[in-house]
Amino acid sequence: MHSLPVYLRLQGRAVILTGVGEAADAKRRLLERAGARVVDEGEHAALAIVADGDEATVQRLRARGILVNATDRPELCDFTLPAIVDREPVLVAIGTGGASAGLAKALRQRIEAMLPARLGSLATALHDARTAIRRRWPDAAARRRAIDAGLAQGGLIDPLSEGAVNALPDWLADAGDARADRLETVRLLSRDPDDLTLRAARLLGEADRLYHAPDVPDAILDRARADAVRIAASAAPEKPGAGLSLWLEMMP
Repeated sequence: MHSLPVYLRLQGRAVILTGVGEAADAKRRLLERAGARVVDEGEHAALAIVADGDEATVQRLRARGILVNATDRPELCDFTLPAIVDREPVLVAIGTGGASAGLAKALRQRIEAMLPARLGSLATALHDARTAIRRRWPDAAARRRAIDAGLAQGGLIDPLSEGAVNALPDWLADAGDARADRLETVRLLSRDPDDLTLRAARLLGEADRLYHAPDVPDAILDRARADAVRIAASAAPEKPGAGLSLWLEMMP
């Protein structure tokens, strides 16, 4: 992973913008949309965008300890600006580390078509229901499993379904819980994560822990949740533990 994606709250904060022309105007619109206060090079700020990619300007700003984005100069960038799918408060960012803005744009357009405008309403409704959700599932692990089940494809609050927001009270009132503690086996036919089946990719995204043979590559393990426990083992466990556990093995 070449960069750590982060979301910066810029409301009311100063960001330096240098350069003129169409590129600078586009960056100004983006910063103002995020609530930033756009200032010139002489002002104090933690971030800067050099819209004309001028290397001398980049070096002056870096010497002041400022993180810099230089338009069309990825080798000079401390951070890059992703293509954005905005479903406020849901934001999807697509970055290529400066390798290809065109590719990021194409991916954004595909994702734009997939994600309904009502997605933001579901996020807001889930935020407003946080107290009720914690009361319904006081145990953190059980709560996460219930949320995963509700948001899964075909779940009561499937984010791509039309009635997800209206179904939220029914999901909270449902007497059923997520599936019981279980162990699922994933047999891998390839070391390439792009060859994962839809089932395997879904399980990796949901699992609480991964038991895996030593020859399972990191590229596969990295597709799991960041907080999932990873345990190298020679065989599937007899007592895998609470929640969803996976046993991953490479097929010969």
